[in-house]
Amino acid sequence: MHHLYHGRRVALLTQHGKERVIAPVLEPGLGCTIEHVTGFDTDLLGTFTRETPRPGTQLEAARRKARKGMELAGTSLGVASEGSFGPDPFTGMFSWNVELLVWVDDELGSEVVAVAQGAARNEHIQSDDWEAVAAFAEQEGFPEHHLVVRNDGADGQALYKGIADWAQLKTSFDLARAQSAGGTVFVERDLRAFANPSRMQLIAQAASDLLARLQSQCPACEAPGYWIAARNPGLPCAACGQPTTSFCEEVWSCPRCQHKEVRARTDVVAAEPKDCPHCNP
Repeated sequence: MHHLYHGRRVALLTQHGKERVIAPVLEPGLGCTIEHVTGFDTDLLGTFTRETPRPGTQLEAARRKARKGMELAGTSLGVASEGSFGPDPFTGMFSWNVELLVWVDDELGSEVVAVAQGAARNEHIQSDDWEAVAAFAEQEGFPEHHLVVRNDGADGQALYKGIADWAQLKTSFDLARAQSAGGTVFVERDLRAFANPSRMQLIAQAASDLLARLQSQCPACEAPGYWIAARNPGLPCAACGQPTTSFCEEVWSCPRCQHKEVRARTDVVAAEPKDCPHCNP
């Protein structure tokens, strides 16, 4: 698919430095030019610090960013990134980061979505003790990972962002404590991409996933983005032969023409007994 986007301009609206990890993946892989777009405050679409709730879903927010970037740059191609944090999908006990990228192609009338996800650190502390806050900062990888400070609690009105050195952290702590009704300060990781190297790594992974999808061509309409849409369970157990929750086939789908194809799994022919609900109930 290199020829399809070779020499094309692709709008990327971001004010948090995401172009630094997206462009180095997509430009050489597609031959395109990622055009960093500014002139719109993306915080209006939602903030991690909760003063502006994000309307709609993660995909809808990414789509709005892509569309706004395309409008400002005057392009028919756009890419945008949106992150989210929540409980992990396995136990619900740990923080989980999902990074989503959407590629919009108005000439083809198609949209390709890529995702990378993994465990995240999203801890906080509420304390009136500077030594406790300093210990928390070290634990959270400060100053490489920036911090946010506010008075009283998670929704305190005195908000200090972009804290990237120890002197700034101490000053913000003192100011927030002075503005606190209870004398405590709330400190958490800054989850904006430029302030969070862990997020940047996942965004780069999502960009690699997007590149792979864009390089996969639909056998029916030749559009990019032909990829696995679902995995059907039922791989037989190697011990008892009963169907298991392990997948036995993949459903490939085109986001443009909706052509589908079912492909049998070829890397293994049977599931391990430990994954079988009959052998290992």
